[in-house]
Amino acid sequence: MAQALGSQLSVSGAIDLSSFDSRATPGFERTKEDAADALVKIGAEMSDLQEQLFAAGRSESTRDRVLLVLQGMDTSGKGGIIRHVAGLVDPQGLAVTSFKKPTAEELEHDFLWRVEKALPDVGMIGVFDRSHYEDVLIGRVRSLATPDEIERRYDAINAFEQSFADSGGVIVKCFLHITKEDQRDRLAARLDDPTKRWKFNPGDLDEREVWDDYQAAYAIAIERCSTDAAPWHLVPSGRKWYRNWAVATLLLEQLRELDLGWPPADFDVEAQRARLAAM
Repeated sequence: MAQALGSQLSVSGAIDLSSFDSRATPGFERTKEDAADALVKIGAEMSDLQEQLFAAGRSESTRDRVLLVLQGMDTSGKGGIIRHVAGLVDPQGLAVTSFKKPTAEELEHDFLWRVEKALPDVGMIGVFDRSHYEDVLIGRVRSLATPDEIERRYDAINAFEQSFADSGGVIVKCFLHITKEDQRDRLAARLDDPTKRWKFNPGDLDEREVWDDYQAAYAIAIERCSTDAAPWHLVPSGRKWYRNWAVATLLLEQLRELDLGWPPADFDVEAQRARLAAM
């Protein structure tokens, strides 16, 4: 039996991100065109499982809920995954949250306050475009919090994710790995194409100036916060088609493990069938 992709891409302990090939395609040895066909098939099964999850949540017959966490440097493909992967399922069972700079109100609370409010309800798939990890990434790189506070946050994240798992939640955490060269090419493409310039943010270049600091911050976050309840997956994202296939496959594997099914009717089916026939 083929090894699950989740096992192939999971990472823990001390890692050197520069040692990972952003254009590798672990678990998929076919072509870009084959990946597109595979994504269609994944979408059909994932859509069916997501509807079962949603139906079970509506009938209150499950505690299951799924959270997909997307983290990565600018241009790594968080938006592309939302379009091409999350877009495969019924939007009524999907909740997407994009975490921006904290508001004044959010800054008055603990960093996890706004995250807890955005967790998916029972029966839902939630997607975080960036997440609570921003508070140990940019917080560390830009010295927005003290070293002691950053250390506290790693432990708080682990406790928060364990609590979510204990409540019936499943977390799929994906670090979308690209190189500095990958990002340069994608930023250049945005500048060259008038239809993509709206995606370009001059601030991205400011963050690019501290690339190595971000890589170190990501490596520490992965080391400190890859747990049995919420392991990190390093997804090579230099090839967009592989990235989309890989994240879709990781999500599908988790949905399969929930052993979902259609909830039973909470009424007498034959009585309702007779009533309908008599109308």
